[in-house]
Amino acid sequence: MNGKVNHSSGQFVLRNQQLVFIFGEVKKYLRYIILLLFIIPLTAKAQFETSRDSVVQLYGVVMTADSLVGVPAVSVMVKGQNRGTITNSQGVFSIVVLKGDQVEFTHVTYKPKTITIPRELEGNQYSVIQLMVIDTVYLPATILRPRPTAQQFERDFVNNKVPDDNIEVARQNTSAAKRRTWLRTIPGDGGEATKMQFNKIANKAVYQGQTPPQNIFNPAAWLDFIQAWKRGDFKNKN
Repeated sequence: MNGKVNHSSGQFVLRNQQLVFIFGEVKKYLRYIILLLFIIPLTAKAQFETSRDSVVQLYGVVMTADSLVGVPAVSVMVKGQNRGTITNSQGVFSIVVLKGDQVEFTHVTYKPKTITIPRELEGNQYSVIQLMVIDTVYLPATILRPRPTAQQFERDFVNNKVPDDNIEVARQNTSAAKRRTWLRTIPGDGGEATKMQFNKIANKAVYQGQTPPQNIFNPAAWLDFIQAWKRGDFKNKN
């Protein structure tokens, strides 16, 4: 009996050693995790402070170089980004940029200008007075030739189609036929859909517990139907 080996006690000791090793590794990783939990917020805060410090409020005025008059409708765009602004009627503008950004000023009648926001700028505001130089645009040559005869000139003058002015375009767009066409084809927006839904809820609440009235007995509905029939609203447009 004394010569036998107790395998169960040996396995128990081995398991205890494995558990001690596992607990030691877990404690080591827990220390790393706790350390990271302290470091990450500090790093994020530092990055946030850095990014906040790099934000700059750029404002100023765009003027002509020869007469120092404010230039309206100048496009002020940040290069490499799809954002920008335009100057007002006095040439004043304001936009948020970052330090190191390149800002481009463009206008159809002036030469484009580009400025760079200094990276070493102290503070979060930067003002500029940007002068624009008139750009000369050369249009292609146009040759005017008279008509060979007065009869041809009279024929071409009479048959020439003159484009409608703004008043005529507005009158055509606000005609009754055009408005009826738009009502049938243009879908309602969010406000109209919400109003219709609220009207349905209100009508349902008003006639709760009773049968709602039918439009077949409504004289006003019959009048609208007869007027729509006379206008031809129910004709097949195909």
